[in-house]
Amino acid sequence: MEEKKIDLNSIIGFVLIFGILVYMMYMNKPTEEEQAAQEQAKQEQLEAEKKAAEQNNVAVTTAEDFSAATLTDSLQLVALNNKLGAFAYSSTLPSATNNETVVENDVLALKFSNKGGYLSEIKLKKFVDFDSVPIYLVRNGNTDFNINFGTTDSRILNTKDLYFQPTVTKNGENTVVSMKLKVSPEKYLEYRYELKPNDYMVDFTIQSKGLNNVINSSQEVNLNWSLKAYRHDQSISYENRYTRLTYQYDEGKIDKLAQAGSDEELIEDVKWLSYRQHFFSSIMVSKEPIKRVNIASEDLVTNEDVDTVFTKQFITKFPLTFQAGEINQPLKFYFGPTDSKILKKYDDNLDESIPFGWGIFGWINKALFIPLFGFLSSFLPYGIAIIVMTILIKLLMSFVQYKQFLSQAKLKVLKPELDAIREKYKDNKMKAQQETMALQNKAGASPLSGCLPGLIQLPVFYALFMFFPTAFDLRQKSFLWADDLSSYDAVAYLPFKIPFYGDHVSLFPILAAIAIFFYMKMTTGQQMASQPTQEGMPDMAKMMKFMIYLSPLMMLFFFNNYASGLSLYYFISNVISIGIMLVIKNYILDEDKIHAQIQVNKKKPKKQNRFQKKMEQMMEQAEQQKQAQQKRKK
Repeated sequence: MEEKKIDLNSIIGFVLIFGILVYMMYMNKPTEEEQAAQEQAKQEQLEAEKKAAEQNNVAVTTAEDFSAATLTDSLQLVALNNKLGAFAYSSTLPSATNNETVVENDVLALKFSNKGGYLSEIKLKKFVDFDSVPIYLVRNGNTDFNINFGTTDSRILNTKDLYFQPTVTKNGENTVVSMKLKVSPEKYLEYRYELKPNDYMVDFTIQSKGLNNVINSSQEVNLNWSLKAYRHDQSISYENRYTRLTYQYDEGKIDKLAQAGSDEELIEDVKWLSYRQHFFSSIMVSKEPIKRVNIASEDLVTNEDVDTVFTKQFITKFPLTFQAGEINQPLKFYFGPTDSKILKKYDDNLDESIPFGWGIFGWINKALFIPLFGFLSSFLPYGIAIIVMTILIKLLMSFVQYKQFLSQAKLKVLKPELDAIREKYKDNKMKAQQETMALQNKAGASPLSGCLPGLIQLPVFYALFMFFPTAFDLRQKSFLWADDLSSYDAVAYLPFKIPFYGDHVSLFPILAAIAIFFYMKMTTGQQMASQPTQEGMPDMAKMMKFMIYLSPLMMLFFFNNYASGLSLYYFISNVISIGIMLVIKNYILDEDKIHAQIQVNKKKPKKQNRFQKKMEQMMEQAEQQKQAQQKRKK
């Protein structure tokens, strides 16, 4: 009974104390004038702090900058602690909202999301796409940047679900954005971004402070970075062809994931990897090679008539490094044009992410064509620079064309004698072949002498084929009717789509196809006139005649969606080739002189080289085996 009295008295006492407190608070409540004065004083103090911060190049984040109120409900705090453990603290801060922090320099405009602490928007300020829309590498959730980690109290968390506290400061001329995922005022996981003036490279460091007893370092702490590449070019299929994940590993080796379909790799000692979107790239660079990285790509263009938003999705996953129990991962990110001149400014071999071609083809581009075109385009319009570069290349290679035409002329002069040999030994094909080779060898008119110079041109042709689609300088540069030399030059649009051709008509490929038709008509006609027909062998004349029509047709279809700069090159190149051939035929070569020289060569003793001797022995052995088989049959 006494305990019940005590309890009742206690309750009454609490009620009285509470009532007194309420009465005192009511009596001491400020008047409306006092409230207005306090609010004005608070606002003046806030303005003064912000003004002082601006003078000291420090951005102050206050509760008024966010829409969400601080969590005070004890039940909510308990639920957060049960779900997030020590990281529940980050959700009680005023920054626990979906707000963004905006910074920029001369070339980049960046937004950082409080939720996840990552770059939620990346805009390239100096560029627009084919439809005059600003270039965004990241926007509207097309990227995922997340650290997956375990805690010492057996939780698995993802940074993309947690709230970071933003702070913007200055480091000299550089802008520093610090995004901190806090477990207490002095303990946190930090994303530190440093943006330099007029620079596409952003220094980025992931580091922790005081979390050695919070994050479980015995488990892998993995960084996941994925990106859906936005379409920026007029032709999505053409852009997708040059959109690939490229990486450098093992002290300088360069490799790529598949151009089409899906692909994935586990690679070691990765220095950098590039999400290349044809003319723009997002490149992650590590200060020290990353020991093990999982990468993947997926082609998102299943039907270019329907899916025209994204080209490919790239995915990267790798474990972060620890030092003394704390995360410490220094990285850099390049967000900018896939321009060799800009990428070469950095010391990380980033220009190798551009597909100049493998081996000698890439070397020709980097050592010759890129510097030459850069020089010409520095004082000439880009279309004229292409024409001048084409003329210089054709003049440089004209000796090869001369050698080819000279070989064809020799074979044409020898054709009557070669036909006579085949008629004489028509019942002995092997003997006819031996005599033919002997005559050609003595006259210095071997068919191989015309093929070898042609092979010399192949590295040049292929290097240029790789150069034009990757030449950033051609992007959105006009010439004649072409609005963009890096894209197709449509002069008409069709109401339907032709398979492998498209729904438009490009003019430069048509001109190039016409030029290559007449060039092949002239050169192949000369070859057919000089090429003797051999029994038992394919009819080369018919094959050559077929190629005269097939090659221009392939040019017409294949290049209709290609860069008009490349088609312009092939058009000018073939026109110049026709001109050079006419000059050689009409003003340089004389068939009578060639015939006289052949007769002189035939009289000279001709020593066979090792290859020719070996070929003759093989032919004799084949002839003996044939004769032996015929005897056995009889």
